Amino acid sequence: MLRRLYLRIAMLVAVIASVHTPSAAQTDPLFTQYFEVPSYYNPASIGLTDFVRFRAVSRLQWVGVSNSPTTFALAADMPLKLFDRRWGVGLVLNQDSYGLFSNLGGNVQLAFKQKMFKGELTAAVQVGISSMTFKGSEVEIEFDDDYHIGQDEAIPTTDISGTAFDIGLGVHYTHRLFWAGVSMLHLNSPSISLGDAVASSGSSDSDLGDDAKNYKIDLKPTLYFMGGSNIPLRNTLFEVMPSVMVASDLGNNTTFELTARARWKKFLTFGVGYRYNDAVSVMASGEYKGFFIAYSYDYPLSDIAKLSSGSHEILAGYSLKLDLGDHNKYKHKSIRIL
Repeated sequence: MLRRLYLRIAMLVAVIASVHTPSAAQTDPLFTQYFEVPSYYNPASIGLTDFVRFRAVSRLQWVGVSNSPTTFALAADMPLKLFDRRWGVGLVLNQDSYGLFSNLGGNVQLAFKQKMFKGELTAAVQVGISSMTFKGSEVEIEFDDDYHIGQDEAIPTTDISGTAFDIGLGVHYTHRLFWAGVSMLHLNSPSISLGDAVASSGSSDSDLGDDAKNYKIDLKPTLYFMGGSNIPLRNTLFEVMPSVMVASDLGNNTTFELTARARWKKFLTFGVGYRYNDAVSVMASGEYKGFFIAYSYDYPLSDIAKLSSGSHEILAGYSLKLDLGDHNKYKHKSIRIL
């Protein structure tokens, strides 16, 4: 059973990395606690408070399955006051791996802010790089009575890598009653050409012969929508915080996450979530004097549940108060986005 599963994964890799044939891939991981790292999906979700904010998140997906996806991301942002206007700057770094593939990315973000309709509208751009590596030297194809695969030039047998320039745009609106944002990542449809060390040295294909195969992976533009609200419960120390995220490559792949959380005394938060056709989740977090820590567990709803005990996500951060010299109308006691 497992041998057949691994073989099918190897066959999928062969399709994804077809020679000279661009393929499309949505490589952005979907965090269960997306509302804690919104700038990962929307560059306009920066500088929303008077805090310098740091967030680090680690996700272990499908624990128990060999070579299952793992993701680490770091997000930082802060507000600025320049030319009598409010701005935001941010940085996002990510590293994730799945099977023999690994991704490394980095983006810098700049946001412009404008007060509008008793709220604040933010428009932002991010620029960076996306790098991908495939460990072809570790490819192992198993044979059994049902599957017979010979040498296939579509499957690299050496380690190959490539890098591409990446652009994203976003808008975000904050009001005392709600927040919402729309963004488009991989706006320029970056195409990552994977090649080995020899092919990356600048030699021409004619000089390298058959060893100069080009393996391309195209990153599709991906649309994200996020929104949420804080609803204080009268005469209690609780508030309810519903939120949603929708992700779509504007083609065949669209998914959404629904989350319902409750917070007590702006200190402890707990909740549940649902990702369409994928998983249900539980989560909890706490914050104290600028420090923040959170955990979530996903139970898969697909057949992967037969092989995996679920997915785990850990998040930690710190926020430092800034003095911008004026009163921030949308400042909250919470160090997180509301």
